[in-house]
Order: sequence, then structure tokens, then C-alpha cells
Amino acid sequence: METRTALVTGAAQGLGQEFAVALAGRGYRVAGLDLVPQPQTADRILDYVELVADVTDEDGVRAGLERVIDRFGTLHVVVNNAGVYPAAPFEEVTAEEWRHVMRVNLEAPFLVVRAALPYLKAAGWGRIVNVASAAVFTAPPVMVPYVASKMGLIGFTRALASALAPDGITVNAIAPTMVRTATAERTVGAAGGFEHVRDQQAVRRTQEPADLVSTLLYVVDEGSGFLTGQTLNVSGGSAYL
Repeated sequence: METRTALVTGAAQGLGQEFAVALAGRGYRVAGLDLVPQPQTADRILDYVELVADVTDEDGVRAGLERVIDRFGTLHVVVNNAGVYPAAPFEEVTAEEWRHVMRVNLEAPFLVVRAALPYLKAAGWGRIVNVASAAVFTAPPVMVPYVASKMGLIGFTRALASALAPDGITVNAIAPTMVRTATAERTVGAAGGFEHVRDQQAVRRTQEPADLVSTLLYVVDEGSGFLTGQTLNVSGGSAYL
């Protein structure tokens, strides 16, 4: 089997970094796309392409993928992990804030997949993984734009799976609960967000990036070709589900 190549967005830290490292550990050549440089991720992966671009910039995404193909020659896996999750009462959300969440969480995966699709089709085998959220089921009242964007991403996953099945490309989503990352610590950690979410789970601890690695590797596995259009809820048995 040829050496496969994976692209992970939001790879500079947190969940994206763990996904990139895990794929490299399984023998993938990995490219990471993030708004900022990714020195910590690059230090953990021997053969890594660092792409610094905004996932909402169509030209930047396309240019980044051209670099990946120039370096590795092919592409097989796309992991749409980059996202934003501001928390605020609905009445305080501005139209521009709403659009920003939709651009990053929903439009960016569309742009990335559209740019990557010719390469996935040329490879004759592909896996697209979208990182959704268990918040679509728990519906926290201070995250209306985020929940709406992630529910849209699940719909995108299901419809795209139907569209790409004839090409041997599967499309699935992973829905974690609140994961302990540096971004989450800054945005919701200080307000007791981790404790609140943990108390609603059957597994009474905060989810770590490593808790999602086995799910990702299962979804992209060679033997998972019959799994498509699904959202795998990895939320510690949330009491709301």
C-alpha cells in the first residue's frame, strides 16, 4: 500500500496537533494548516508540511494544498478540525460575530474539501473527517452560533457522504464534548465550563485530546470503507443524550 498523506486544519495546538501526531504515528505523511505557525507540531513529526493560512481564505487554502501535492504528490485524508467557539448570551451576538463563526466552522470545511477533492479523487481513495460537537445535542444557551454552525457541519457531512460515495471517499464527523485545550481554557475554563460539562457526563472527567485519537484512527482506517455519513458522538455519556 502506498504511503498515505493527510491534511489537518487547526494543527498548531490542542486536538489538531494530537490528530496530526497520531496520523504520523500510523505512517501518514502529514500537512498542517493553521492561522499561525506550528513549531510544536512540526517538532513532533518527522515529515511535516507547515501551512500558515486562514481556512476561510479560498486562495490561501488552494495554494496550501498545491504545496502539499508538490511535496508529497498525493492526498488521501482531510481532517477539518479548525474552529471557533465564542460564548455569549444570544442577545449580545452581533451579525458580524455570527458570520465569523459560520465562516470558520462551516464555510471553511466546504472550501477545504472543494480544494482537496481533485486530489482525493485522483488518489482513488479518501477519508474526510469533520470535527463537529456534542453541543449540538446539549444545546448550551450561550453558544447559539456555535451550535448552529456545528449542526450545519453535520448536515454537510451527511450530504457530502452521499455525493462522494461513488468516488470511494467516505465522509464522517466526530462530535466531542468540551476538550481541554489552551483555547478552551482561555474561553470557557475560567467561567467553570469544564466543571459544568463534566457534571453532565457519565464519565466524570474532562475530555483530553488523546481521548479522540482512537476514534479518528478508526474512521480513517482502510477497513472503515462502509462507514460514511455518520456522526460519532464521543462525549463521555452526556446526561443530555
